[in-house]
Amino acid sequence: MTPFLFCFGLGFTASEVISQLPDWDVGGTQRHPVQKNENTAHQIKLIQFDGLLPAHDLEELDQKITHILLSVPPGEHGDPVYNLMGEWISNLPNLQWIGYLSTTGVYGNLEGATATEDMPCNPSGLRGSRRMRAEQDWLELYNSKALPIHIFRLPGIYGPNRNQLDSVKSGKAHRIVKKGHVFSRIHVEDLAQIITASMKAPNPGQIYNVSDDEAAPPQDVVTYAAKLLNVDPPPLQDFDTADLSPMARSFYADNKRVSNNRIKTELGVSLRYPTYRQGLDALFKNM
Repeated sequence: MTPFLFCFGLGFTASEVISQLPDWDVGGTQRHPVQKNENTAHQIKLIQFDGLLPAHDLEELDQKITHILLSVPPGEHGDPVYNLMGEWISNLPNLQWIGYLSTTGVYGNLEGATATEDMPCNPSGLRGSRRMRAEQDWLELYNSKALPIHIFRLPGIYGPNRNQLDSVKSGKAHRIVKKGHVFSRIHVEDLAQIITASMKAPNPGQIYNVSDDEAAPPQDVVTYAAKLLNVDPPPLQDFDTADLSPMARSFYADNKRVSNNRIKTELGVSLRYPTYRQGLDALFKNM
């Protein structure tokens, strides 16, 4: 049978995954009433799912779905897909693979040390705590019902129309300096190839850190983007005195590097963009 990927949350990452599976049947959810499918590469079966009520019109897909990608963020009451659709997913007869997109925020603050998948979770913020709970819920279904779940812990994602080149051009980029602080990141094309590699070699219950090879201070990425654009970078600002919203400031609470050894050794992934420099170079050439 033709593989069928259903994406709960048909957003930036899911769209890239779909583009890398041209011969698959695909479907997905969107929050608002379904509009006309304008995707020219695929005929996507679109279903409305707002996280408040169970998704309807899925019965015809029961026998077809072989793979599920979960990228809907958890809320105050947990993961809405798990809460509302977990039982339905558990009973799909031909399900081979499920991928849950989590965050490296579940590790909390490591003061610049490196996170591996075998480390205990210790989230320092609300978002990380909610993701940890969602991971635990899905892994419980793996343990109790052999659900073929795979956890992907993601850093910052960048790619076309979502990168520091665009931020510099629009005047929205900032160079915030917090001594010794680094972020990990991943190009969306590499993220998608990691996910599809897992689909081809399922290992239910496994957890994968996702990142490129170089955690870097965020101000360095902005500086490099400005250099490519041949413009002056925005001024450096000290984190302690910078005018940041509580949300923006919270992103600097955790300082860590992320080990990506498992995606290479187990999934055989060779990153197309091993650092932000290769990623921004490619995006600049395609602007």
